[in-house]
Amino acid sequence: MAPKDRWLDQDAGPVVRPYTLTRGRTRPRGDALDLIVVLEATNIPESPRLRLSPEHRMLLALCRRPIAFADLASEVDLPVGVVRVLVDDLRDENLVRALKPTPAGDAPDEFVLRKLLHGLRAL
Repeated sequence: MAPKDRWLDQDAGPVVRPYTLTRGRTRPRGDALDLIVVLEATNIPESPRLRLSPEHRMLLALCRRPIAFADLASEVDLPVGVVRVLVDDLRDENLVRALKPTPAGDAPDEFVLRKLLHGLRAL
């Protein structure tokens, strides 16, 4: 049995349970992460004392470019709750930041956008 295969049972799935990846935590310590929140790596160097798991490193690598939390969770083979806790760990270490979406009230008015479109077409 190859070392990689010892953590996967073909019938049962992964042998390592999700709560072991989060060290037993089931909820983020900080603000909850909505599915539409965009995550981005801060590019701050890791502290020498910090030991990131392979799952943390994988998530951090995916956040090198801004990515929506829903897209990030779909890229990895982990439950959404586990991804929330792992991303929260990365936020605690200032390795990832959450960019809040623009509230609907701050979006341009549809009337203004239609006038702009009409003006552009007139050019």
